[in-house]
Amino acid sequence: MEIRRVQMTGGSSYVITLPKDWIESTHIKKNDPLGIMVQPDGTLLITKNTTGDQIQRIKNLEIESGTDPDFFLRILIGVYIAGYNAIHITTKDRMTGNIRMKLREFSNMVIGPEFIEETDSSVLIKDLLNPLEMPIQNSLKRMFVIVKGMYTDAIDAFIAHDSDLISDVIERDNDVDRLFWLIARQTNMIMHNVHLSKKMNVNASEMLPHFQVARIIERVGDHSVRIAKNAHKVHGEEIPQEIFEQIRTASMGALNTFEKSVESFFTHDLKKANKTIEYMKDLEDTFSKINTDLLALPAHLAVPVRNITDSIRRSGEYSADISENVINYEMMIEKKT
Repeated sequence: MEIRRVQMTGGSSYVITLPKDWIESTHIKKNDPLGIMVQPDGTLLITKNTTGDQIQRIKNLEIESGTDPDFFLRILIGVYIAGYNAIHITTKDRMTGNIRMKLREFSNMVIGPEFIEETDSSVLIKDLLNPLEMPIQNSLKRMFVIVKGMYTDAIDAFIAHDSDLISDVIERDNDVDRLFWLIARQTNMIMHNVHLSKKMNVNASEMLPHFQVARIIERVGDHSVRIAKNAHKVHGEEIPQEIFEQIRTASMGALNTFEKSVESFFTHDLKKANKTIEYMKDLEDTFSKINTDLLALPAHLAVPVRNITDSIRRSGEYSADISENVINYEMMIEKKT
């Protein structure tokens, strides 16, 4: 850290010199305007970007022959989440059909990026989405609605032996992933561009709790899929009605925990968040009884049904994590003030 003393000029103005290395690296000239922004912690941000225009970040990827297509897809998703505005993919020879297939798959998996230019050996993908059109809280609320529906339908499909509903739950997981990746992307974009955080009315310190809650909701969605897949394994099998009723009761308790925890996050309700955590502790006896009763089932039924109850329990525990996130975040805000 460089230490520079504040000086006074003209009897009323305070001035401080700027580091020469920084001036030269950003190509600032005499009389160039600079923007000064006060940050929540009291520090000052000095930027050459006085217009607030979005910073254009382009990622160049050169794909070698023999690159694993699935690995390539994971790289594309990573670049998207990192917040790049454009991705330029090139190959030394003609681009293979597998790579082009993964490019189309990527375009369908995420929100915003579209093909702009394409040749035999190169593709340019650009994000056409304006981040201001997708507020973080709206995306988070949409994720919650989808996952809540997935969870409820997964349990109903298990009890009613509804194979069509099972397939529908699994397909909806793609919508959850798309929204989660968008939130992760917007988080990184805000970290790179303070102007964007101002326009979206959310600062960097607020983004982390939103991202953490989005991650937890996404995991509850994953467990809803796990419930659906295990329900498919016991489709048509005879399971005692008592176990169905126990699982229904436990799932309703976990769902209530999920709803209350998300509600406390958006309303900043510390008391509700704490009650949610305590309520989850009360469900432990229910899960213990279910697992004991499952021992009487044949192994080919006991294993998938135990996986279902485990996913229900984990969904409730993840919901309690949201409530802990609420308390931690509110204490951070209180400390700042």
